Amino acid sequence: MSSPTPSSPPAATSSPRPASPASPASPARQQPPTARPRARTPLLLACGGSFLAFLDATITNLAVPSLSSHFHVGVTAVSWVVTLYGVPFAALLAPAGRLADLFGRRRLFVAGAALFTLASLLAAVAPTLSVLLVARAVQGVGAALLIPASFAIVLADTAPERRAAAIGLWSASAGLAAVAGPALGGVLVDAVGWRALFCVNLPIGLWLLERAARLPAAPPAAAGQAGVRRVPDPVATVLLAAGIGAVVLGLTEAERWGWASPATLGCLLGGALAVAAATARSARQPAPAIEVDLWRSPVYAAANVISALFGAALYASLLLGVLVLVNVWHYSVLTAGFAMTPAAGWAALVGIGVNRSRRQPPPWALVVGGGSAIALTAGALALWLPASAHFATVWLPAGFGLGAGIGAASVGVSSAAALAVEPRRFAAAVGLNVAARQVGGSLGVAATALLLDRPAGGLAPFRDVYWLMAALCAAVAVVGLRLRRPRPGPASPGQVPPAPRAAVDETAAAPATPGAAV
Repeated sequence: MSSPTPSSPPAATSSPRPASPASPASPARQQPPTARPRARTPLLLACGGSFLAFLDATITNLAVPSLSSHFHVGVTAVSWVVTLYGVPFAALLAPAGRLADLFGRRRLFVAGAALFTLASLLAAVAPTLSVLLVARAVQGVGAALLIPASFAIVLADTAPERRAAAIGLWSASAGLAAVAGPALGGVLVDAVGWRALFCVNLPIGLWLLERAARLPAAPPAAAGQAGVRRVPDPVATVLLAAGIGAVVLGLTEAERWGWASPATLGCLLGGALAVAAATARSARQPAPAIEVDLWRSPVYAAANVISALFGAALYASLLLGVLVLVNVWHYSVLTAGFAMTPAAGWAALVGIGVNRSRRQPPPWALVVGGGSAIALTAGALALWLPASAHFATVWLPAGFGLGAGIGAASVGVSSAAALAVEPRRFAAAVGLNVAARQVGGSLGVAATALLLDRPAGGLAPFRDVYWLMAALCAAVAVVGLRLRRPRPGPASPGQVPPAPRAAVDETAAAPATPGAAV
């Protein structure tokens, strides 16, 4: 285990807090007028990176018919535009988290933003479907680099007393992007054309690169008490990426290939075996690809279970919402895009509200409250989903319940996962946590497709998916109670010990978030 990097927040590397932090003589109070705006730059960069990565995970959902018509191919071929983004995105998150901790968050952020922006440009001008598919795969790689690096920037470059608020804003931007993707995609495809989906990334990506280049480069992990810097085990890294990628691919394509087909079974079984082999190998390596000991923390383990369950419900709801509006209520693509915006707005408002709250709710309360809100809303839709459009009386209130729940749960699970580990392991922890969400999302989409493909007609298949969402989010709320406090006893290697006070100060959020303590 290497020593903390010099880029970690200095708050807890010294003796306990001064008795009078508000003293006029304190250097922290003698900041120049420009200090506050500069301090916001890392948070803005991190939120921009997470927004881009999660936006492109869902923005192409409503573009499939337009792409099929433009390239004169079937829907099956065009569906790879979605699949080839999600597979590398999910597969490379965990290895990217380790690389961010090793080589520095700013370096990995710049690499991810540059790769993502160039791939977006290639996708926007793609002359053939093959070029577009390659561009989408490269986008997925760039997104996988952006997520753990951006989250590490949030936590490592934010003062301890502001970390809970910063996590809330980062999670709000990610949740808003995922929920707003179908809405924005529908509007852009109908009003401008499918190429606009990728053009919208270019100014944001260029701004991220320009601002990130101004940040001081954090030194990579150096030799210290734990020995020399080591690159994560390459064998386990390849096994992990290939295994997660195969599982996600098998789940995504199972409906077309058939659940009993050799391709589906090979992907699912082979992927699971590869992940198991990578995990077993990582437990014995001095520089593991997977931080296996992180799961010894009950809080972090629970956060990963919640992330997978929440991801399944989230991506199922995004797909189901579009299908209900277009196939059941017969909305146009443009109208469906606008109809999806209320949920996105509420998700953003909840995240921003948590960020600005003077007394922020603890992570367990956000997860339990968010999961309960989604479960109740999905259950209500399962009981009464009208066959004709009822926007004001059904969709609008449902958008409030789903959006508010998504916003709260996103902030809560991200906070719990991050604050359960030491600062030098932020990126690795969030990489594994988001990977769990993406794999769960693939399961949710696959289950949705399976339920909707049944011979039962009418609204019954749609209601069954809502019941599935309700069950998943009820489980989120139940498991969220385990985030309330860690188990008693000595701290495990994946946990930060509760004493001395300085160690708590380094990993805890604001004093108003006792539920986030490890």
